[in-house]
Amino acid sequence: MLEIIKNDPWLEPYKDVIEGRYSYIINKENQLTQNGKISLSDFATGYLYFGLQKTNEGWYLREWAPHATEIFLIGSFNDWQCKESYRMKRLDHGIWEIKIPLEHIHHLDYYKLFVCWEGGCGERIPAWCKWVIQDKNTHIFSAQVWDPPSPYHFKHRHFIPDKSPLLIYECHVGMATEKEKVGTYDEFRIHVLPRVKENGYNAIQVMAIQEHPYYGSFGYHVSNFFAPSSRFGTPDELRRLIDTAHDMGIAVIMDLVHSHAVKNELEGIARIDGSYDLYFHSDPNRRYHKAWDSLCFDYGKNEVLHFLLSNCKYWLEEFKFDGFRFDGVTSMLYYDHGLGTAFTNYGDYYNGNQDIDAICYLTLANKLIHHVNTEAVTIAEEVSGMPGLGVKPEAGGYGFDYRMAMNIPDFWIKIITEKKDEDWHPSAIWWEMTNRRADEKTISYAECHDQALVGDKTIIFRLIDADMYWHMSKLVPSTEKVNRGIALHKMIRLVTATTINGGYLNFMGNEFGHPEWIDFPREGNGWSFKYARRQWHLVDDHNLKYHYLADFDKAMIKLIKSVPDFQDTTLIKLWDKDGDNVLAYLREDLIFVYNFHPVNSYQDYGIPAPEGEYAIILNSDDINFGGFGLNDDSIYHFTQYDPLYAPHNKGWLMLYLPARTAMVLKKVGIQTENTIIEPHKVD
Repeated sequence: MLEIIKNDPWLEPYKDVIEGRYSYIINKENQLTQNGKISLSDFATGYLYFGLQKTNEGWYLREWAPHATEIFLIGSFNDWQCKESYRMKRLDHGIWEIKIPLEHIHHLDYYKLFVCWEGGCGERIPAWCKWVIQDKNTHIFSAQVWDPPSPYHFKHRHFIPDKSPLLIYECHVGMATEKEKVGTYDEFRIHVLPRVKENGYNAIQVMAIQEHPYYGSFGYHVSNFFAPSSRFGTPDELRRLIDTAHDMGIAVIMDLVHSHAVKNELEGIARIDGSYDLYFHSDPNRRYHKAWDSLCFDYGKNEVLHFLLSNCKYWLEEFKFDGFRFDGVTSMLYYDHGLGTAFTNYGDYYNGNQDIDAICYLTLANKLIHHVNTEAVTIAEEVSGMPGLGVKPEAGGYGFDYRMAMNIPDFWIKIITEKKDEDWHPSAIWWEMTNRRADEKTISYAECHDQALVGDKTIIFRLIDADMYWHMSKLVPSTEKVNRGIALHKMIRLVTATTINGGYLNFMGNEFGHPEWIDFPREGNGWSFKYARRQWHLVDDHNLKYHYLADFDKAMIKLIKSVPDFQDTTLIKLWDKDGDNVLAYLREDLIFVYNFHPVNSYQDYGIPAPEGEYAIILNSDDINFGGFGLNDDSIYHFTQYDPLYAPHNKGWLMLYLPARTAMVLKKVGIQTENTIIEPHKVD
């Protein structure tokens, strides 16, 4: 029996489905690897064969286009003409090839394919091209030769990410600039990476890297899967960014979109040889994603597996990315893209709605990625709760290292918008923060980019709203909304980040309460960049209150990193009382205490805790974090004897808990059988 079923008896009724899926994946891998004659990594080397390749003998360009009747290579080097000397030759299996003398093609030359098929013809960008440029005047995209005389050479070729825990700063290069424009790789490297390091995060998750024709798609309508977006800079500037991040000890995770593709034909891979179903489903109902207005891959085709698996290896090998966050996994797993099922019981996961070919691809992708780089990180963005995503393939799972805890941000939105402050019940908060499968690691987060897109609001904007425009200055009187928002923003992040079992994520700027929403330039807003940037001056100006939130976030991250393998330490609930809105839990020698009540402060509030002496090492109410400083954090706290708890080496910590505050206490006097270790100074 597979380990995934042994670990969860509730999966026993679906044993045949799970084991059948496992066998299907094993058989597919054997097929792709010729029963072990080659490795999965050997199979995933299409990027070294297809596309434009420079060799000592000349330039080769190869394309898979089985429905084409003839293909010409056109470009700036031949006046964009279909010349006989640039006619491609058809090989076996629908592959086309051309060889061009080295002196005919040069660095930065433009090129495309002119493809003819039964009943039509047209210009196409090669599916495997590695660099695409948009003409600033005509706005037309073309492939471009990237063959610089002095290519970038990595200093760090075998970077090992710090996963203890993984602390992710989610970011978008284009909107990471203060100016109302598209930011660049170089600007991000120079101005943003130092902020990430200073804030203590050990990973960045970079969005919108794969080329996409519409900037406002946030990078999710990919056209050219092997091309880093040229709107941010050159491929070598991206390489330098990644290398610099590694210099700083920061892992770089790529937001990978393999769940669908843009339907554009002139920019993308749609109808590249005139057929609708080359990379996509032949059934129009499965090919077209109505909710996303895009095309869905047919993962049952070996050629599609070759394309996508090669894409995974390409970004790892050629750019030294440290892994991927797979976007839209729910859409891939189910024939209905997960849109027609409530997922209220296990039967919903095994009712025949699962796309076994997509599941097979995801599992093989994880096996490949971890074969190419044993230290790589893979994260699934998946909302249905499908069991096994974060379980090893050999145990019957899909092989992701982590899954996004997507219930948590939804919970915070719901509680902020629907509950009165006094109804923020600790029992519900604890349940949502810790409701996860025991055998799977998660990435917890209070909000990511999704919660800030136009039409939605960030947590801080939901809490403070219009008062942000007038009362975030220290030079004007504050308001109850601002005080409440600052207090709860810190508490929400602390409880989310310190209950993790895998990692924590924050979207850039949200750590300091970046105002308003994200809205990319579009016709509806006059093509404005006003809301597609980050206003870093807000946190840098200490006359404003934003820095309080950033300083608290930095202290919180530092605290988490101070405990080795924080994410693996045992998480024990010590106390929750909904009537008081008080929650307390233990990790190692740290106790986290929250009073979510909006007005009630508690004197000598008892929390059952392991016997010993404790010091407050982080307090959300500290004046340095925009609080009121109602506690004297220099005072040491001792557990008080209770015969009921004494057999368990516990006593009562009697604490003053101001309304809307959280504090972290550390055990500083550790009693052993023969001696007491003296209290030490807490940093």
